[in-house]
Amino acid sequence: MYFYDQLSDLLKKSITSIMTRAFKWSIAVVAVMLLCILSYIFIDIKAALWFHTINNGRYSDLFNIITDFGESQWYLITGMLFFVVLRKTYPLRAQPGLFLASSVAASGVSADVIKYIAGRARPILYFSEQLYGFNCFHYEYEWISFPSGHAATAFSAAIVFTTLYPRWRILFLFAGTLIAFSRIFLTQHYISDVIAGSFLGMASSILLYNLYFKKKLDVSASREI
Repeated sequence: MYFYDQLSDLLKKSITSIMTRAFKWSIAVVAVMLLCILSYIFIDIKAALWFHTINNGRYSDLFNIITDFGESQWYLITGMLFFVVLRKTYPLRAQPGLFLASSVAASGVSADVIKYIAGRARPILYFSEQLYGFNCFHYEYEWISFPSGHAATAFSAAIVFTTLYPRWRILFLFAGTLIAFSRIFLTQHYISDVIAGSFLGMASSILLYNLYFKKKLDVSASREI
């Protein structure tokens, strides 16, 4: 009876924990969706037009450099090289590299799938043809605005580095925010695209950490000590 009581308590705690996490994630998803909808209706066009008028000169050159840090290949290649080089000799130390590459890959693939399904017109189409909104199942560059892939990559990497080096979390999150903002400043995306992409990037890294990498990274840290 004691064994069954313990098992029953463990199951109850596990179910409660899962339900609590699911509830929190549901609230977060709903909040992000509401922000995106409000931005789509009231802010996106006005903001894009305003940034379009100031998008020139040295600030444009600066943000063109910053936005390059949102390219996923930098993190995928670095993470995989780190993992491949260390996985045999130092398997535990190789896990952060795999964590980075997996998180960025997951957010990137998810963003690409949603982009194709949503088929949202980029700001450039509004500037040239007054086209605004969604036209599902497009893969052309001008029709894959939602969500921002650069923002997803930036925040996916930022959460990975924040998890690995929490002391520098403000710096990493600021860098992610700056990269995401560059997409708005350069009028490559609307604000709602960046909100959705940023959340997607954060969610990808957090979920992968909790589902797979948490124990491995904890073991790695304990061995280092």
